[in-house]
Amino acid sequence: MTWIDISQPMNERIATWPEDTPFSYRRAVTKEESGSVNIGDITMSVHTGTHIDAPFHFDDEGKRVLDLDVNVYIGRAEVVDCRGYTSIGPEAFEGIDLSGIGRVLVKTDASTDPADFPVEAPYLTPELAPFLEERDIRLIGVDVPSVDPMESETLEAHHALFAHGVHILENAVLADIEPGTYELCALPLALEEADGSPVRAVLKQVGKE
Repeated sequence: MTWIDISQPMNERIATWPEDTPFSYRRAVTKEESGSVNIGDITMSVHTGTHIDAPFHFDDEGKRVLDLDVNVYIGRAEVVDCRGYTSIGPEAFEGIDLSGIGRVLVKTDASTDPADFPVEAPYLTPELAPFLEERDIRLIGVDVPSVDPMESETLEAHHALFAHGVHILENAVLADIEPGTYELCALPLALEEADGSPVRAVLKQVGKE
C-alpha cells in the first residue's frame, strides 16, 4: 500500500485561529521576470493546518521545535475511533491494545472541511496524559485544531501531555482513515526558535506494501 496523505492542503481558504496570521502564497518573482524560475513567498502562523506543537507554545521555558526528537514523529501509530465523544479520556481506549505502538491518532466526528474553523470540538482530558505515558505513547494526534477545548486559555491538556512525555500533533485529516495500525511520518521543519511547525503527515497501513 502507498502512503496516505493526512495533511490539510495549504491554500488561502484554510481556516486559522482568529488572531493568527492567515495563510498566503504569492509569486515574488516570475519566470518572465527572472528569465529562468518562479520564486514564491509564504506567510502563515506555524499553527496553520496540520502541525505539531512544541512546549514553547505554552511555556516560555519550554523546548522549541528544533529541540524536539524527530524520532517521535516517525513510527508505529494506532488510529483510534473516538467518534461520539465530546471529551476524550482513558475510557475511550478501553479494549485497545497499545503495546508496542508508541503513537496514537484520535479520529473524531468533527468537521472535515479545512475551511471550517470550529467553535466547539472534541478535546482531550488531562487524565489521558498519565494513561498514555504508562503505555509508552510518545505522540498523540487529533483531527481538530487543539487538544484542549477551543475556548481554553489554561491549556490543561497541552501541559499535562508534555509533562508526561507525550508530544502533540493537531489538525490531522482522518475522516477516511479506518481504525487500525499504521506507520506514521509527520516531521516538523527544523525551525530553531519556533513554538510549532507545519508538517506533511502521511500514513501507511502496517503489513501492506
